Amino acid sequence: MNRTIAILFAILLPLTIPTPSPAASLPALYAVAVLPAPVLNTPDFKSVFGGSDGRSLRLDRSGLVREVEFVAIPGTVLRVEGSFRDGDHDVYRVATEEYPYPSKTGYFVDSRFVRLSETAPPPRSRRLPKEREIIENLLAARGSRYVWGGNLRNGIPQLLSFYPPAKGASLPKATLDMWRLKGVDCSGLLYEATGGYTPRNTSSLVEYGTPVKIAGRNADGIVGLVEPLDLLVWSGHVMIVIDGKREIESRLDPKGKGGGVVVRPLREALIELLRTRSPLDVYREITDGKKGFVIRRWYPEGR
Repeated sequence: MNRTIAILFAILLPLTIPTPSPAASLPALYAVAVLPAPVLNTPDFKSVFGGSDGRSLRLDRSGLVREVEFVAIPGTVLRVEGSFRDGDHDVYRVATEEYPYPSKTGYFVDSRFVRLSETAPPPRSRRLPKEREIIENLLAARGSRYVWGGNLRNGIPQLLSFYPPAKGASLPKATLDMWRLKGVDCSGLLYEATGGYTPRNTSSLVEYGTPVKIAGRNADGIVGLVEPLDLLVWSGHVMIVIDGKREIESRLDPKGKGGGVVVRPLREALIELLRTRSPLDVYREITDGKKGFVIRRWYPEGR
């Protein structure tokens, strides 16, 4: 750490209060992910990964770690807004253009996943893979677990190193897999398959690309319109077309049956979807008392 950054952190880091300190009046400071970096909506990583006994994860009633927002892939640029000391490392309050969603609590990253920069680094390089590569990546995730905020099907092994379970703890494989966030949520499935090219949340995907006009159509009519990589999406979930016969998605299933990344017949999925949602050309959450969904075509022509 050079002298300037050391001086900044002498100001930034509170000694006793474990809450982020505002840094608005200080020179800009940035962090760049050097490892896949979990971004949480709480600064208290230890309570999420280990809890008071060092043996548990903070799970909700659906078995999800809701404090996880997403995993910043290497090269992601984060703006540091505050910091505090947590044992032998720092936790930064951050913001990033790659996750431009409002937060009541803020977003936080463990310093061991990033490097600091006094000047604004260049944005992460983004390359759109070929259609076939994206589809192969999607299919490679089949069978992966649904993980809230997850966008790495193989997870983050460093989480078990940085936040190790208590000595002598014998934890089930499923717990260890969740500990390292091994799996993907619905938009995380697409995000990983595209190398972080697409938006990270469905609230952005509902307006991503161009609309496919499906209003008033039945399942067969919609099947006849779709192309590979079209998105069947609403604010809360996305299904990705593989071809005219199949779709892939990461499904949340609190009952433990049929969840995770699955490939399903496209027509069957549409028939099920049309029971509860109306096909729309422009997304609205509610239309005539019924929830809606859209299809967005985002992959460039020419493929």
